[in-house]
Amino acid sequence: MFARMHKMGGDTILAVCDKEVLGTTLEGDGRRMTVTEGFYKGAPIDEEELVVWMKSAASMNIVGNKAVGIAIKEGYAEPDQVFEMGGVKYLMVVMM
Repeated sequence: MFARMHKMGGDTILAVCDKEVLGTTLEGDGRRMTVTEGFYKGAPIDEEELVVWMKSAASMNIVGNKAVGIAIKEGYAEPDQVFEMGGVKYLMVVMM
């Protein structure tokens, strides 16, 4: 997986993707999304480190079955809140 923190004003946006989806275009259910290196490619990250990063984010954009699974396991979302495009899961989380 790759993860990158983006600063937007006073907020932090965490972008995470599984390694195999970086640089691909996903399509399905009337949606289309390109997983760009400019937004998603940051540091290679393992699950333990990702969980730490998630705690400091104001919002998260997560692409990939493994990464989304971690977010669900950590309680940031429920399975019915996940989108799927071309067999790849995608999740947006906004902390309130």
